[in-house]
Amino acid sequence: MSTFLNQPKIVTLKAVSTDPYAALRYPEFVNLITTNSLITAALLIQEVVIGYELYKITHDPLSLGFIGLAEAIPYISLALFGGHYADRKDKRTIMQISQSVILVCSLALISLMNPENRSHLSQTSLLLTVYGVLAVIGFAKGFYSPAVSSMKAFLTPREVYSNAATWSGTFWQVGAIAGPGVAGFLYAYLGLVNTLWVVVGILVVTQGMLLLISKKPIPQTDEEEKVSLWQSIKEGIQFVYEQKILLYSISLDLAAVLFGGVIAILPVFAEDILKVGAEGLGILRAAPSVGAVLTIFMTAYFPPARHAWRNMLIAVAGFGIATLIFAVSTHFWLSVVMLFFTGAFDAISVVIRQTILQVVPPDHMRGRVISVNSVFVSSSNEIGAFESGVLAKMMGTVPSVLVGGSLTMVIVIWVWLKSKELFSVELM
Repeated sequence: MSTFLNQPKIVTLKAVSTDPYAALRYPEFVNLITTNSLITAALLIQEVVIGYELYKITHDPLSLGFIGLAEAIPYISLALFGGHYADRKDKRTIMQISQSVILVCSLALISLMNPENRSHLSQTSLLLTVYGVLAVIGFAKGFYSPAVSSMKAFLTPREVYSNAATWSGTFWQVGAIAGPGVAGFLYAYLGLVNTLWVVVGILVVTQGMLLLISKKPIPQTDEEEKVSLWQSIKEGIQFVYEQKILLYSISLDLAAVLFGGVIAILPVFAEDILKVGAEGLGILRAAPSVGAVLTIFMTAYFPPARHAWRNMLIAVAGFGIATLIFAVSTHFWLSVVMLFFTGAFDAISVVIRQTILQVVPPDHMRGRVISVNSVFVSSSNEIGAFESGVLAKMMGTVPSVLVGGSLTMVIVIWVWLKSKELFSVELM
């Protein structure tokens, strides 16, 4: 059995750089996070305009929920395998192949959503085909996500991991701002099909950018070489379970995104509650990311990794409170401000969790550990989208968000009671 099981369950680490721009001094790291930011923006543009179009066709919030479910099922099914291969194979090659699949799917969506082509399809056939294409994108993301996340640790030295997590989160959030922020305007002024062509253009650019990152060695112990696929995956899961700071941080983010997330049903708020249309939807979608990127930028100067667990709990609680206020708001700008705060609080927890994910796992296991995190956190965005759509359909839009925000607060209290020993952990 691997020696990692003998590691302590609480890890205190002193990896720190006082330079707030330390990670940005490594060109390949900057290239990688820029590429990831552009892909994030492209896929969010695609998600927003496809979701808005489907809601206009169906006027059913459940159709939005199925967008998340279509991506989540293959992602969850394959992410652990993706983590295994990220540890065993060349990460850049995995990213290139995954991006190629996403690019082909994006071209398929252009053909599918063209008015001339879709006029020959019934509403049910159109929806099922769109969900099928999105499922293939989820399949590709199941391999892409652990590869790109584990690659980051090979592009900077260990002492700047915390700073690298900050800037990685910042660049990701820039993409998350740009995507939803321009999606509504692109849809309004260019139309659906031309907006999807913009997505394809961005994906082509990112394929070229990946060529500027050199291939990295594949860390593997002699013992690892003898381990089977299933044993390899099992070891990644067991490592997360043994390291309580990993287990509880994943649990908190899972709860916040799964129950407290409202992103998927924002088209309902934009159309039926706030009545602000496609342009207002773009502002609503961008607000959390604006809050996140401003907050993450500040964490470069005021790292939340000191008193990490206290800050993590406060951040997730703040996320839940902002969600509850958003649920009852009938004023557009109050709603925007509350979404801004959900992003700001979420950013703090993301920086802390990403620092943990880079520092705690050994090099030869990082891909598997990150894939476990992806299954329970990243895919929870999609499962949360489905949950939001189902509850909105069953209970109404506002009650569903109130229930989700309340559940988030309950789980924060439960984790606080179970994890008091983690208050002594310092990540810097």
